[in-house]
Amino acid sequence: MYGWKGITRADAFDDRRGGLKDFKVLFRLLHYTQPYRGLMTLGLVTMVIYTATVVAAPLIVLLAIKSIIPPDESLSRLTFLVVIFMANAVLNYVTHYIHQVSMSRVSQNLLLDVRDDMFNHLQDLSMSFYDKSQMGRIMSRLQNDVFQIQEFLSQLAITLGDILTLMAIIVIMLFIDWNLALIALSIVPPLFLIGVIWQRYSWPRFMRVRRALAIVNGNLQENISGMRVIQSLNREDENFRHFEVLNRNHMEANLSAQRFAAALLPSVEILAGAAMALVVIFGGLGVIDGNLDVAVVVAFALYIQRFFEPIRNLTMQYTQMQRAMTSSSHIFELIDEKPEIAEKPDAMRMPLIAGEVVFEDVHFRYTPEVEVLKGINLKMSPGETVAVVGATGAGKTTLSSLILRLYDVTGGRITVDGHDVRDVNRASLVNQIGTVIQEPFLFSGTISDNIRFNHSNVTDEQIVKAAKTVGAHDFILRMDGGYDAEVDERGGNLSGGQRQLIALARALVFDPRIIILDEATASVDSHTEMLIQEALGVVLKGRTALVIAHRLSTVRNADRIIVMDQGRIVEEGNHQQLLSSAGLYSRLYRMNFGGNGAGPSSANGNASGPSSSE
Repeated sequence: MYGWKGITRADAFDDRRGGLKDFKVLFRLLHYTQPYRGLMTLGLVTMVIYTATVVAAPLIVLLAIKSIIPPDESLSRLTFLVVIFMANAVLNYVTHYIHQVSMSRVSQNLLLDVRDDMFNHLQDLSMSFYDKSQMGRIMSRLQNDVFQIQEFLSQLAITLGDILTLMAIIVIMLFIDWNLALIALSIVPPLFLIGVIWQRYSWPRFMRVRRALAIVNGNLQENISGMRVIQSLNREDENFRHFEVLNRNHMEANLSAQRFAAALLPSVEILAGAAMALVVIFGGLGVIDGNLDVAVVVAFALYIQRFFEPIRNLTMQYTQMQRAMTSSSHIFELIDEKPEIAEKPDAMRMPLIAGEVVFEDVHFRYTPEVEVLKGINLKMSPGETVAVVGATGAGKTTLSSLILRLYDVTGGRITVDGHDVRDVNRASLVNQIGTVIQEPFLFSGTISDNIRFNHSNVTDEQIVKAAKTVGAHDFILRMDGGYDAEVDERGGNLSGGQRQLIALARALVFDPRIIILDEATASVDSHTEMLIQEALGVVLKGRTALVIAHRLSTVRNADRIIVMDQGRIVEEGNHQQLLSSAGLYSRLYRMNFGGNGAGPSSANGNASGPSSSE
């Protein structure tokens, strides 16, 4: 059906069956209670006492009736039982309050830890996971599935109390009169059978609801993120029709699940009425025959009422428990997703980098079918600026991703100062590499926060110095609040060039030994590009730099230019050498600047900037 395609590996567990049947999910969820054993013990102890007060009430009524029928010559026993009944009611209230509060605190702390684990694990997952996953569906795991568990945990204390109450009532009824108890409890087998059948057929419906919601969220997130394109191309009506189909699928899935859920409670009510009728009929006959005391029949009637009250609660909570177990399966499936980039147990901490980067016969595939890099051999000396150019899809950006170890090579190796990047602690490596990408991502916070980012030891003076170096200082001071000015989501209150300058300052502020500029000037205007070019003369001095560019105006002054085509290095040299060779670089240069390939000021390789036709 339209809109249900494209279920990714990250969402494949939408089709898993086994939440309630797979008790490992529940046990794993309860494992999160380990740090809160004290609160858990308090909650369980008070829950047991509360349950005891619930099942004790009909016993007290039974004894009170026996003290009246036949009339007891002593009123003191009845008075004593009334006092006991009132004390039992007070104890019931106090223990119920304590166990509800303590179990709620345990469940909320559990939820906090689950969220923390999910977020932390998502940060550990490799980029390949995000390449293959739709962000909206991941957000569905973080929000909707966690919400379902929250709803379940908020009722967990009541559920446990109801289960304990059922067990206690069965024991007490068997103790009072096992014959009448067996008659009353004869409805339990059909009740159990109904539950098993219902669970079998309800599970796929709840799974469909979860999958439909994930697809709706995925489509919603995609459309909101691409709203500029949607409005620019006037595609609102078509997108609305698509979303309406997905939204209606979700509604129909919910209605189907709710219809099935609504059928369970009446079945329980019918069985509850049948059990009460059995007690009245057989108990009444026993009283008439003189085999039973009236007090026993009254107590049984009260117990049957209390017996089915928790069953009604459990029936209503069963739907929520179904959703929670499904959501728990989803969450743990996500937590169990193994990062493709894993550090070795004995990974060494990267020492201070000198800046030598070497690609040794590097091969790489994003997917098994397509080889992106084919035998790359490249050596970057400390302090050398190496530019990489080539057509889209040539593999330029992949080089930078492999240095940062966002992916692992599928053949060969990459070394930094002689150390294979797979053998060192990734954080200690990346913390010494400054990176600027084509679309700089700014986070909500101040300008200073975005420049400092994860380097908490960077001072305000270093931030100002970095901003001045890249030419961002002046426009920052013009903002309301200066360096303390708030940045909107994704830097929406800044121009593209301003965001790029801040990203460049962020890459420079911690004095990295290696800098990677991945299309750093592709989305800026000519004036901003000129500012960045001037800044690069200072930024790249004494540092190893990998400059990836489409605009050849940004690479002319590089120490060495690498030309890539279809995953291979096809040319290598400086600007003038490559122009003279009349190869791919020369053709790209002519495409950039037009004419016969001489380009502006190409005689000395020191052009002032791209022509207006670029």
